[in-house]
Amino acid sequence: MDVFGSYAAIGDSFTEGVGDPGPDGKYLGWADRFAVLLADRLPEPDAFRYANLAVRGRLLDQIVEEQVPRAKELAPDLVTFCAGGNDIIRPGSDPDAVAERFERAVADLTSAVGTVMVTTGFDTRDVPVLRHLRGKIATYTAHVRAIADRYGCPVLDLWSLKSVQDRRAWDGDRLHLSPEGHTRVALRAAQVLGIQVPADPDQPWPPLPPRGTLEVRRDDILWAREYLVPWIGRRLRGESSGDHVLAKRPDLMPL
Repeated sequence: MDVFGSYAAIGDSFTEGVGDPGPDGKYLGWADRFAVLLADRLPEPDAFRYANLAVRGRLLDQIVEEQVPRAKELAPDLVTFCAGGNDIIRPGSDPDAVAERFERAVADLTSAVGTVMVTTGFDTRDVPVLRHLRGKIATYTAHVRAIADRYGCPVLDLWSLKSVQDRRAWDGDRLHLSPEGHTRVALRAAQVLGIQVPADPDQPWPPLPPRGTLEVRRDDILWAREYLVPWIGRRLRGESSGDHVLAKRPDLMPL
C-alpha cells in the first residue's frame, strides 16, 4: 500500500466540491475530504501537501488545457482525474469521442506524475435530471475503465457506489452531491487505495417516510424555478457557472 505525501485534484464542479459548502464560503467536497484521509496516514500529517485545481462548469478540453499542465508542473505523488461529465450531458455529444480525448490526457498525466486515479460516472437510473442520459454515461464509464486498465490507473468507480443513488446524497439542484454524498465518495476513494476508513461508504441510509404525489410535484416545481430555468438561461447566453471562477487551491499547500 502506497503512502502519498502530495495530492492534486483536477476536474469540474464535482471535484471542486459544489454542493458541500464550508464555513469560509468555499466548497469542501470529496477531494478535500479524501485529502484529509491521505494526510492522516503520514507520521507527520502537517507534511502533507494538497492542491485542488478543479473549476465548476469546465469541459474536458478546458480541463486538459488549464489543469493538466499545472498538475504536471506540481508533480504530486497522486492525481485524481475526473472529467468529461459536462461534455456527456450536452445534447449531441459522443461518448466515444470524449473518451478518446480523455485517454490522451491520461497518457500525458501518467508520463509525468506518480499515480493517476480516474473516476467513472454515476449510475443515474434514479437521478431525475440525468436518468435519460444513463446509456451515454454507461458507455463513457466503460471507456474510462478500459483506459484505466491500459495505463494501470486505480479507478474510483462511482457507478458501483449504490448509496449515492439515494436522493439524500444529492444537493437541491439534483446535479451535485450533498455533503453526505461527497463524504461517501471520499471514503470510497480511500478504499480504492487500500486505506481503512472510519465508515462504510455504501452503508444503507435510514428509511424515509413515503412521499405523496403532491409533495413530489411541489418539489419538482420549486426545483425547476430555482435551478432548471437559470441553467437553461446560462446555456442560451453561452455562459458557464465557472466563468470568472479560479481554482481554490492552485498550489500544493498544507491542509
